[in-house]
Amino acid sequence: MRSEMFDHLQKLSFSFYDENKTGQLMTRTTNDILAMTELYHHGPEDILISLMKFLGAFIILMYIDVKLTLIVFLFLPIMVIFALYFNQKMNVALRVSKDRIGDINAQVEDSLAGIRVVKSFTNEQVEKSKFVYANQRFVDSRRDGYRSETYFHEGLVGFTQLITIAVIVFGGAAIVGSSLVLADLLTFFLCVGILIEPIKRAANFARLYQEGITGFDRFMDILEVEPAIEDDKDARELGQVRGSVTFCEVGFKYKENYDYVLRNVSLDIQAGEYIALVGPSGVGKTTLCSLIPRFYETSEGSIMIDGHNIREVTQRSLRQQIGMVQQDVYLFAGTVAENIRYGKMNADMEEIIAAARQANAHDFIMTLPDGYDTDIGQRGVKLSGGQKQRLSIARVFLKNPPIIIFDEATSSLDNESEKAVQESLERLSRKRTTIVIAHRLTTVRNAQRIIVLSDDGIEEQGTHEQLMAHNGSYARLYNVQSEI
Repeated sequence: MRSEMFDHLQKLSFSFYDENKTGQLMTRTTNDILAMTELYHHGPEDILISLMKFLGAFIILMYIDVKLTLIVFLFLPIMVIFALYFNQKMNVALRVSKDRIGDINAQVEDSLAGIRVVKSFTNEQVEKSKFVYANQRFVDSRRDGYRSETYFHEGLVGFTQLITIAVIVFGGAAIVGSSLVLADLLTFFLCVGILIEPIKRAANFARLYQEGITGFDRFMDILEVEPAIEDDKDARELGQVRGSVTFCEVGFKYKENYDYVLRNVSLDIQAGEYIALVGPSGVGKTTLCSLIPRFYETSEGSIMIDGHNIREVTQRSLRQQIGMVQQDVYLFAGTVAENIRYGKMNADMEEIIAAARQANAHDFIMTLPDGYDTDIGQRGVKLSGGQKQRLSIARVFLKNPPIIIFDEATSSLDNESEKAVQESLERLSRKRTTIVIAHRLTTVRNAQRIIVLSDDGIEEQGTHEQLMAHNGSYARLYNVQSEI
């Protein structure tokens, strides 16, 4: 079930992860399924043993004294109603409790992932306060759960004691009336004790059941989420492409009731062309590029690659034709070689080294303690920004796609690192369709075409010289940056 959950999470679209916290998803993948494990492990044996003992004791009690047995069983409907009521309260409390432990996991994950920011701003107390708040909410939810569980368990114990008292009273009366002998009453007591034990087992099962079924409900909540983007039934494989990309009156908004991020964007990019997307923050440059590999689905219009509508091909084959180098590089815990190999999982060491050389990464890799076998830590924390960026470029070199997207890949680097990364980017972009998102306009002066985006779509386009001569938005942006 955990594997099924993980497989399903891999299929879900970016829009799902925009709305859900990693810590909550981790709780559903670990704690919730652990609760189900306990139910599946102990539940069947509790049911079987309880049923056998209950039936056996019932037959013996009926054999000894029918009237006294019926008196005992008059308590059972009341016990069932009582149990169902508090069982429901336990269910609600456990559901809230599992949400709260998910909040704790999300808080811990957020604080530890940003521990360097926390310490740099000396905000350890702030994070501690946030954790204490989340933890107290969990404690409060558990208090409600334990209260319901206590009423449930101790109530059933109370009813079993009442059964014992009833047996003493009515059994004693039967002895006085000579309808029951003492030996039979003692045997009846022993069997009532056997009858009570499965009731206690049933109470334990009810607790396991509530924890397990709550986990199961949360498990199914995730499995019932359909990916926002799915392949059509007749979607075909997209083979090797030349790399032309065409936007046909494309519009996009993140949710139905949100404003449009992009509207009426029409753009024709030739195979092998090097274009740059520029414009103020928030006009949709990154969003535009995220639509090409179908990380998000267009709200209007269509996107074509070599004349193929990207909605009519499989997502896997589409994304195999596209390489992305982002500003926020994500490296996995592991070695340098493992992270480069992520671009082509069956690559041998020679291919990895060749890709690293092309990305200007080989020299610094060889200075690391174990070279390509050096462990770089979680998210590559043992490397500098420029080193991480070059590894991400090496990964794309290894993938060798015909379409490359650079999302502000050098904006946060120092001059030396930027120069090394820029050289590797230029090497990577040769004979490939290249789309560069840039804030530093000096880095895209040599682009074959510069596209200026605004809130209304494409405002102007042309070479650097043409746009400067036009003296429009691009010229103003360039002049402002030049003055800084």
